[in-house]
Amino acid sequence: MPVAVTALYTSVLALLILALAINVTRHRAKLKVGLGDGGNPQMLRMIRLHANAIEYAPIGLLLMGVYELDGGPRLALHIAGIALVVGRVLHSWGMWSTETPTFGRVAGQSLTWLTIAILALLNLWQVA
Repeated sequence: MPVAVTALYTSVLALLILALAINVTRHRAKLKVGLGDGGNPQMLRMIRLHANAIEYAPIGLLLMGVYELDGGPRLALHIAGIALVVGRVLHSWGMWSTETPTFGRVAGQSLTWLTIAILALLNLWQVA
């Protein structure tokens, strides 16, 4: 069974994660930090932007893929995919220029967590 919907959002999030990885490399060169964060708060923030996406996107996408394989409705999958992408973009935007919690950071993380929780529940419902 194809997983075209999950493939779409996996590709979009892969591009976001790649952009965040390139951003870390650019900041390493700009701030002259070869390893770790070099004690630089801006470098730490850029590393965490990338790491946070790596920590949350895969589980959301895995849950989407399993739900799609088990016959989950395409509309629900698109809603979840859009929510996951918007959550990750909002989080990155909100954390980009400040260490303090911002609307984007809080809303993005909350939307990501909510999406993961709903997908987990949908999968549990599907197999029950």
